[in-house]
Formats: sequence, structure tokens, C-alpha cells
Amino acid sequence: MEQEHEDEDEAVEDEAAVAVREAVTRAAVEARVDVSRETNQAVPGIPVDELGQEPSVDIEAAARNARVTFRVHRNAANGTRRVMAVANQKGGVGKSTTAVNIGAYLALAGARVLVVDLDPQGNASTGLGLDHREIEPSIYDVLTGETPPAEAIRATGVANLYVLPSTIDLAGAEVELVSAMSRETRLRRALESIDRQYDTILIDCPPSLGLLTVNALAAADELLIPIQCEYYALEGLGQLLRNVELVRANLNPELRIGGIVLTMYDGRTRLALQVVDEVRRHFTDVVYQTIVPRSVRLSEAPGYGVPIALYDPLSRGGIAYRDLTFELAERSGLLAPTGEGAN
Repeated sequence: MEQEHEDEDEAVEDEAAVAVREAVTRAAVEARVDVSRETNQAVPGIPVDELGQEPSVDIEAAARNARVTFRVHRNAANGTRRVMAVANQKGGVGKSTTAVNIGAYLALAGARVLVVDLDPQGNASTGLGLDHREIEPSIYDVLTGETPPAEAIRATGVANLYVLPSTIDLAGAEVELVSAMSRETRLRRALESIDRQYDTILIDCPPSLGLLTVNALAAADELLIPIQCEYYALEGLGQLLRNVELVRANLNPELRIGGIVLTMYDGRTRLALQVVDEVRRHFTDVVYQTIVPRSVRLSEAPGYGVPIALYDPLSRGGIAYRDLTFELAERSGLLAPTGEGAN
């Protein structure tokens, strides 16, 4: 009897493996684009300070506690900022978590970082200590032209880390901007007005392929795609990559795929292993080596309004995002020559 149950489980797992393989193959084939990188080589309750005031966290102590041993060039890209969109039309794959925590670790490594919250849900704003229900002005006012971005940017509890926050008002922006001139490049023009003030700008995109995401892709130098290690997360990846090709052709020929990040990995399941293997097989070196595991501590940190680097830097999730940030900086040419890595 037990043998029969084992045989049934194995058959189900084999069917799951086939489904995963077909989903990844479909995404790669449907994309019909080159997905090579094309790049050059816990303290809860921290208050948010006003822009220009001293942050409430000792950044050197935080970097030591998080074991951040690498350094990032200031003004690495010849004095111009690097803009990275974090996008995937699938919700719940870790876009906001990735944007917030990479931003925090880059700041601890010495970069001046801006996180742009382009999601009406405002998760990135919440994760950096702001109440997105009580923010004014916000990215909505910037996109509609009512406020310059410099007036909407807020400091966070981490020195050198700033946020351009979002509110629920942003949900109506796509409708309001539908008849506006050059509506797809509103964000790009806004970021150009604060050029060279930040070394890296991370744009947290909404879970859709609408006008807000198109604005992010039009403004970005590269795209970072978080993929949850589950079957459903693979659906629609091909469509996202086709949209990237359309943006390249019509709005932003410099846009490139910066990488794919595998998130919410659960090593206890065979499905997670199958997703990792298939994504790596089809997208090869565009996939980051660092895999972000499922982590209770990662889920808890936004509730205290701090990134994992301050909440619990030596948790599995904290170590993963530290190593991912090092890998990203190394790929993008952001590392200072004396960087020793994140080990």
C-alpha cells in the first residue's frame, strides 16, 4: 500500500516537472528577444527623518552588523545615475522586497540610492517607514506635473537611502494620463531633473504591464525581474520580455535585461528545484546565482518600516539580499576596486 502511494507521488511530481519545463520553454520561445545581460562587467520602530536631516541609524555600525564588506563607487557610471526597474506583471513575487533591500544594501555599501515607488499599493514606501496613506506630495503629483520630484522625495532611516513615495491616488494616474502628451516618458523626464543626485535609482513597478510599468521601462537603463519559484510565476514571463522589446524599439533603445532573480525559494519542495533548474537552463547567465529563500524575517521587516539589513541582517533572507546586492554591483560595474565581496 505504501509503495502505491509513493508511486502516485512520484507520478504527480513527474507531471509537475513536465509542466514547469513547458512553462519555462514557452516563456523563452514566446519572448523571441535576446535576454543576455548586455551589461558591463534588528532595530524595529526606526523613525523616518525629513530630507536633509541626520538619519537615526549609524550607517557604519549597520554595515558592520550586516557584514557588508564591499564598497560601491560614488557616481560610478561616469557621474550619471543608473536606473533599474524591478518589474514582473505577476503579483506577490517579491518586487517591493527586492527593491527596498537592494537599495538598503547599496546604501550601506556607500552608494546614494533613490527608491521610486511606482505601485499604488505603496509597499516600498511602507517598507521604508512611511505611511502611504498620509503622504503628500507623492509620485502621483510628480507624474501629473503638479510637483517637482525633489519636493516629493523623503529620507529614510538609512543614510544615503531615499524614497519617492506612492499613494493610492496613483491608481487613477493611468486614466488621467491617457490623453496627455508623451505620457510614456513622464517618469523619465522627472528623473532627468534630478540627474546626478543619486548613484542608483530603483523603480518598484506595479503588478501589471500598463502605463506605469511602461513609464518605468522607458526611464530605466536595465530591468531586474524577480521570479517566484513556483509554476504560476512563470506564466506571462514571455509577455513581459516581448514588452521589453517593444519599449526598446519605440521608447528606450538602451534598455537591457539586468537579470532574473529567483525568490521565495523553498528547498523542501521538488517543484522549487525544478523551477530553478528550468529557468537557469533556458535563461543561462542572465539568472543571478544568489537565490532568495522564503523567510519569515523578510516578511516581518516591512511591519517595522525597515529593510532586512536593519531588522535581521544575519537571517537567511538578510544574507541572501546582501549577497544578491554584491552580485548585482559586480555585474553592473558598481564595485569599488577594493571590494572584497559579501562573504
